[in-house]
Order: sequence, then structure tokens, then C-alpha cells
Amino acid sequence: MAPFPRWLPQPRLTLVLVLVWLLLNNSLGPGHILLGLLLGWVIPLFTQRFWPETLQFHAPLTLLRFVGVVLWDILVANLTVARLILGQPGQLKPAFFEVPLDLKGEIGISLLANTISLTPGTVSLELSPDHASLLVHALDAPDPDALVQEIKERYEAPLKKVFEPCSPSS
Repeated sequence: MAPFPRWLPQPRLTLVLVLVWLLLNNSLGPGHILLGLLLGWVIPLFTQRFWPETLQFHAPLTLLRFVGVVLWDILVANLTVARLILGQPGQLKPAFFEVPLDLKGEIGISLLANTISLTPGTVSLELSPDHASLLVHALDAPDPDALVQEIKERYEAPLKKVFEPCSPSS
């Protein structure tokens, strides 16, 4: 039996969607609250077959800190990429490299891949068939090993702490 009723498959996601809706609209009006609740209920309901596992948050403060780090890194990367492109684009050292993964759960791996792609100057390209590594391209990577270590420390480690307990046991 599922831990939540079928009519409310992802209650935490529902709450997040409602809060995001209210924040995006910058309103606590009754219409926005009702529409946010409707969207927060309908979206998880119609997408439940795409969720490989129940979303569980462990270490919520780590997740909050992770979101702050990602937002900061996106801001800094935007400025860095603009400086690199407008400055001396001929000196860029683009590179492909593999990031070995400690994450096992699909949600954690998906969030890591998306976080890498959200950060300007990097994009995740391919997950290995055995889910052991992620192929990444960087616009400027004079030291790919240092970039791998940064990705593992800044992004993968917190995601593992937050989502790894909900990965299926092998």
C-alpha cells in the first residue's frame, strides 16, 4: 500500500508547488491560493507515473543551503561567462569530462544533472548506462579535475545527504 492516498500522491511536492505559485504571483489573495492548491494537487496527480520513488527530504537545512549555493553559483557563473565571452573568447579552454557518481537514486542524479545544466558555462550531457558517471561539458575548464571535485563537493554531497536515503535498496 502506498504511504499516501492515490488522490494525493506527492504531498510535499503539492506544498512546494503551492508555495512557488504564491511566490511567483506575489499574492496571498484567495483566488491565487485556490489556484495554487488546484495546481499543486493536479500536477502531481497527473505526473505520478513519472515519479520513480516517493520524494522524501532528509536534512531539510542541507537542502535549503544547497538551494542557496546553487542560486549564488548561477549568479556568479552568469557574470563569469559574460566576462569570458566579452573579454578574450580565444583563451577559453572548453572540455568534456566525466563526473563519477556516488549518488544512486534517480531523483538525486536528476537534480545533480539539472543543477549542472542550470549553471551557465556547464551542461550535463549523458548519464552512463550503469549510472556510475555523468558526462559534462564546460565552456572553460583549464583544470577539469578541479571542476569535478567542485561539482562533487558543492552539489553531489548535499544532494546525497538529502536524497540518498530515499533511493531504492540494492
